[in-house]
Amino acid sequence: MTNKSDATTPSRRKFLKGGALAAGTAVAGTVAMPNVSRAQTVKFKFQSTWPTKDIFHEYAADYVKKVNDMAGGRLELELLAAGAVVPAFQLLDAVNTGVLDGGHGVSAYWFGKNKAFSLFGTGPALGMDANQVLGWMKYGGGQALYDELVTQILKLNVKGYQYGPMGTQPLGWFKKEVTGPDDLKNIKYRTVGLSADMFKGLGTNVTILPGGEIVPAIDKGLIDGAEFNNPSSDKLLGFTDVAKFYMVQSFHQPNECFEILFNKGKYDGLPKELQSLISHAVEAASADMSWKAMDRYSKDLEAIKAAGVKVVKTPESVLKAQLASWDKVVETQSADPFFKKVVESQKAWAKRVVGFSQEYTVNPNIAFAHIFGKA
Repeated sequence: MTNKSDATTPSRRKFLKGGALAAGTAVAGTVAMPNVSRAQTVKFKFQSTWPTKDIFHEYAADYVKKVNDMAGGRLELELLAAGAVVPAFQLLDAVNTGVLDGGHGVSAYWFGKNKAFSLFGTGPALGMDANQVLGWMKYGGGQALYDELVTQILKLNVKGYQYGPMGTQPLGWFKKEVTGPDDLKNIKYRTVGLSADMFKGLGTNVTILPGGEIVPAIDKGLIDGAEFNNPSSDKLLGFTDVAKFYMVQSFHQPNECFEILFNKGKYDGLPKELQSLISHAVEAASADMSWKAMDRYSKDLEAIKAAGVKVVKTPESVLKAQLASWDKVVETQSADPFFKKVVESQKAWAKRVVGFSQEYTVNPNIAFAHIFGKA
């Protein structure tokens, strides 16, 4: 091979004399020719599990926009709403088989494949909020356990991320106020994930439905009550038209997170810098979503009240009954060694991190009451 470096590389002396000029030329060349190494655009079909009008689909769109903006034309995610290619509950299978390249949902939707799926983002009440669960995913061993479930136990061709901390979810929508645990017995009620087992322990008849089917089911009398997630989703999906009691605060889903999925074969085929971009976009979208939720949920709760809905805090007797039921669910499901391993990991993280927060962080309610008075 002929070495042309002697003819084209400046000597050390020339470099020292002309270093500033050479550096300036190099920068100018980089700016002038940005597309020299750019590959052809890779396009991924990316479906959410949410109706177009739901704020959750908007969150999916926010993630897609971050990826597309940062990829600079090298990678393009095409966002589709639930049902565009497959129904919401079939998203994981579609991504696994390559029918879809990626998608946006929640891990609780895959509860039927393995109950441990629900531990990643919608698990039992252990004192953690959703952001602390994401801390466990990132720094407490949660991601390795998630990957073990997906790739080793279920043998899925999927790359997944948890992101987007959700606030404590309301007990939900009812046609009459829930005054105690007995009011939940024998009613037909919608929830998802491990929460279904917890409510069954309270004597509730549970129905599992995707978001877009809940309001029609209440309207037709097929179910008596339902939870979905937050004031913005609930308002947009039309809950205010079919029920007038909104029971807020609950332990059934105190720490849920979203999930972003990619077909692992397609993901592995991307250049490393695009894989890194996808990962960092997850973290950026997670923070952005939490801030947007602060703004939208607080406004929409006031709009729900203005629509004539009575917003009521769930009685403590119901909260305590939920915790007792959770104890039994965790005990029963821990017969599965993997389920038990995940729960024990979460408990160890919660004991340390939540314990630290309770010891170290001043109670903000004291300052709030000082400024605004008690609500």
